[in-house]
Amino acid sequence: MSSSQPFELSDTEEAVLQAVDAIPAGQVRSYGEIAEQVGCDPRWVGAIMARLGAGTNWWRVVRADGTSAVAERARTHWNAEAIPNDGRRVSPKILRRRAHAPEPPLE
Repeated sequence: MSSSQPFELSDTEEAVLQAVDAIPAGQVRSYGEIAEQVGCDPRWVGAIMARLGAGTNWWRVVRADGTSAVAERARTHWNAEAIPNDGRRVSPKILRRRAHAPEPPLE
C-alpha cells in the first residue's frame, strides 16, 4: 500500500520559485540577487533550482558573472527572448548590464 501525501514546498522554496517566475522575459537575475530578495543563501537558491526549477523560467537565473551551469540548454531560451549574450558556442555568457532585471518592488 502506498501513502499518497501531498508534496509541500517550504516557504523558502516557494519564495525562490515565485521570484524566478517573476523575472520578466528577456531579463536575468543572479542566484545572489534572488537569495537577497527572499532572505536565504545563494547556494540554497541553486539547490532549490536544481531540484524544483524545471517548471520555472530557470534560464533567467545566472551566476554573478553571467554564466550558467546549463548555458548550452539555456541558449535556445535566451535567443527566443533576445537575452543579450556573448554568442560563444561553448560556455556562453549573458551580458548582464543589458539583461539585468531590477529587484521587484516590495508589496
